[in-house]
Amino acid sequence: MEGGSNLTEKKQIDGHPFIRYSKETYPDDIMKGKAKALDEEMQGRRSVRDFSDEPIPKEVIEHILSIANSAPSGANKQPWTFCVVSNPELKKKIREAAEKEEFENYHGRMNEEWLRELRQFGTNYQKPFLEIAPYLIVVFKRAYEVDNLGQKHQNYYVNESVGIASGFLLSAIHQCGLVSLTHTPSPMNFLHTLLNRPENERAFLLIPIAKLHPLSWVPDIRRKTQDEYAVFCE
Repeated sequence: MEGGSNLTEKKQIDGHPFIRYSKETYPDDIMKGKAKALDEEMQGRRSVRDFSDEPIPKEVIEHILSIANSAPSGANKQPWTFCVVSNPELKKKIREAAEKEEFENYHGRMNEEWLRELRQFGTNYQKPFLEIAPYLIVVFKRAYEVDNLGQKHQNYYVNESVGIASGFLLSAIHQCGLVSLTHTPSPMNFLHTLLNRPENERAFLLIPIAKLHPLSWVPDIRRKTQDEYAVFCE
């Protein structure tokens, strides 16, 4: 173990409490093995649209959300709210509102280049998965905080923080053996209304979560090679 394991050890730095942090470290060969295994696991993650309606234990969702909430954020403000929707009637309303916006997107809002790019995915304005998936997680970003006296307080790096938390969320979903889709019907104001969220929250992502349907198909797409997505400045 690096730095000991006594997490109850505390000290003050500039008047603020700090605790001793420790984390297990590994020899290089074990570290490389773990990195390779995780890489292989995550390379299997795909966005899907064919979901099973089979129930998922609520406890699994709670742990997934706890993982997402462990993400770093600007000044530790944790500027996110995860709304978990399982009520069938509410899911139906979300689908109807999303399809209304998506119909407008596919029939006028999106330019021809955008539509051409989407054809490889076989998508259209119809979103039945919003009712089929047992859970929808709507990620809201909190533009600011409001205290008990109604005073507003600033949040920092909100988009970056919520984006990182959403990445944690998607990774956790995949590693639990579930599938998801990052759905972004635009505009998403209807989610704020349907879920009765406060004024400081803005819809960021709509993520259906489910077990994979046994007859699921995904586009045969290519991911960039490391030479294309990474630069090592050595």
